[in-house]
Amino acid sequence: MPNLPLRVAIVDDQDLYRVMLAQFINSHPSAKVVAAASGAQEARRLFSEVEVDVAIIDVELGDGNGVALGISLRRLNPQLSVLLLSNHDVMDLVLSLPRDLIQGWSYLSKSSSLSPELLIRTLIDTANGKTVLDPGLVSRSVPRRGSRMAKLTERQYEVLQAVAEGLSNQAIAHRLKLSPRSVENHLNTAYETLGLSNRDTLNPRVAAVLQLLEETSRVG
Repeated sequence: MPNLPLRVAIVDDQDLYRVMLAQFINSHPSAKVVAAASGAQEARRLFSEVEVDVAIIDVELGDGNGVALGISLRRLNPQLSVLLLSNHDVMDLVLSLPRDLIQGWSYLSKSSSLSPELLIRTLIDTANGKTVLDPGLVSRSVPRRGSRMAKLTERQYEVLQAVAEGLSNQAIAHRLKLSPRSVENHLNTAYETLGLSNRDTLNPRVAAVLQLLEETSRVG
């Protein structure tokens, strides 16, 4: 986990939105904006000049692909975390990321990112190596028939959805009115049902979130 305040860079081609995000972030003691760019070319130049902990990148930039930009920046700086944003439901793009880079990438819709509390929490969680998915989209996700995800109990799936939102075991326990030990037990059973091995190089929470993304469909 980088030291606070997190050094954040914003890459988005909408000027007003970029300014709004910067205001949200700079008003919080846990993060500060150290760079802002309107496109991929400008971002590459700025990232060579400043140190950044988390990059907020619009998936659709006027001069390039935000995911490709994030991958190239991460290759140059393995410690960099990336929060992808979009006006559209393209959360599945997270599954296209190279396996060796997957930790420390998150996704929020642009509407969700306008919640300062959610934005800051997601930045901190992403910098800490978590994979956080947009809560509104996660809440609309249902397991595909025949998938391993469909074998989870209703409670196990609720716990896993909360993990996908970046919640800690303590926060999940508070939300679902469970004990932290019960949350841990539900998670361990879910990992076993999903076939997640301790030998996997990924953190099991990250691996479970990716499997949720892969084996669910969004409704509504």
